Amino acid sequence: MASTRVPSLADVEAAAGRVAGGVRRTPVLALNRADTGLAAEIVLKLELTQHSGSFKARGALNSVLSLSPGVTGVCAASGGNHAGAVSWAAARAGLTADVFVPSNATPAKIARIAEYGGRAHLVDGFVKDALEACLSFAAEHELPLIHPYDSFETVCGAGTAGLEIAEQVPGADLVVVACGGGGLFAGLTTALTDQVVVQPVEPELCPALSRALQAGEPVPTTVGGVAADSLGAPRIGEIAFAAAQRSGVTSILVSEQSIADARRFLWATARVLAEPGACVALASLLTGAVGVPPGGTVVVLVSGGNNDSLPD
Repeated sequence: MASTRVPSLADVEAAAGRVAGGVRRTPVLALNRADTGLAAEIVLKLELTQHSGSFKARGALNSVLSLSPGVTGVCAASGGNHAGAVSWAAARAGLTADVFVPSNATPAKIARIAEYGGRAHLVDGFVKDALEACLSFAAEHELPLIHPYDSFETVCGAGTAGLEIAEQVPGADLVVVACGGGGLFAGLTTALTDQVVVQPVEPELCPALSRALQAGEPVPTTVGGVAADSLGAPRIGEIAFAAAQRSGVTSILVSEQSIADARRFLWATARVLAEPGACVALASLLTGAVGVPPGGTVVVLVSGGNNDSLPD
């Protein structure tokens, strides 16, 4: 089961030392203000250039390197990105990886799993169904489960991207990030504590954090839409919920159309081919759902690129 231990900045820094040399220091790219039409500089943190094609490699590798000696295999479940990342991290450590994904996952994400030597188990339904199947498999075979977003090690690993942002864009006024299960949001918030606000953004059809904040606790939610394969968590993680309460942020919701528009914008203006879920944060800025500080600097985390179809 997922851990509710809440990481500290020191924990994220320890994770950074653990994965150093294993994950990439991903680049940043400033967009032209004439293209965005916004009164602030928008800087993209390009996590889609990370190993396995998404930020998930950070948490996966930190989790694998934190395992007890003698472990020979791991299992995981996700919409695809985490499964690919765990397959990649397990291969680096000489471990087997059994990963569970919905049968309708993006073909590019399923291909990643095979590319890294993972064994893909396709499950009818959604991420919650894949996770249930994975939990049963883990219990039956006595394998450690690497949670996609709600474990201490996963969140600490994700937070290492925040340490890079602090170094690469030291004058940032705001960091905007897509939120599914919330592991990346929680990691960034922890890494950037007292330095800059981290704003979570969700698709209208995957409102796990929004529903939790309304209810006062994590609750089950429905998922759907173009970003469900990366942001379709059945409920917000306990760690992310605690981080949101601690920081006092609210979740911003964006429409399906705005996500598609942001994806086309990234491709047309910067030749960045991001998957739909990775365009959610930028969509909130381009539509004005999240305001920008005039004359300031906003970092947008582009979380993954495991979708090789060009925007229409």
